[in-house]
Amino acid sequence: MMTRRYLLLLVTLCPLLWGAAVPASPDDATALVKRTAEKMLSTLEARRAEVNKNPAIIFGMVDEILAPHFDFQKITQGALGPQWRAATPAQQKALSDGFKQVLVRTYARSLLNYSGQEIRYLPVRPGARDNTVTVSTEVRAAGANPVPIDYRMYDNGAGWKVYDVIVNNASLVSNYRSSFATEIREKGIDGLITKLGAMNRKGQD
Repeated sequence: MMTRRYLLLLVTLCPLLWGAAVPASPDDATALVKRTAEKMLSTLEARRAEVNKNPAIIFGMVDEILAPHFDFQKITQGALGPQWRAATPAQQKALSDGFKQVLVRTYARSLLNYSGQEIRYLPVRPGARDNTVTVSTEVRAAGANPVPIDYRMYDNGAGWKVYDVIVNNASLVSNYRSSFATEIREKGIDGLITKLGAMNRKGQD
């Protein structure tokens, strides 16, 4: 027979075990996007004076607050398409690391222009594949049309991760696919790795 102490331990541990196995709910995806955006913007406002003096500070803020919720390997894989399978594991890592820096810097620069625009969160939509959703938002500024921004997310077993961003109906992944394909066709995978490095060095200026 189980002892009382063993039963208490089992009752304590089971919710943790069940929680690891239960898929994340679609509503959790919206909550994650909202929570992360609010933290990013509140941190930016709190450190606005520092950022105005040294804009490069924002790169670290984005890397710390936003980047952990993006699957940069999956994003890079989508941008390369079939060419991803032709890359060695070392090349795949270099591509993912380089593209991550490009995207972090691009997003960070756009945040420098933030001046209190309202973000509206729309109902979450199921994705085309199992365990995927689209979290839709609108960025609203006075006197301008709202800008739709959709986050395509998937449940990786530990929570929701972003694998594509759609801005004004333009996919981030698709936007880079043609330029990446051209670079690989002309200079190979190592040529694309070199180009990403050059883009990031230029972004430090």
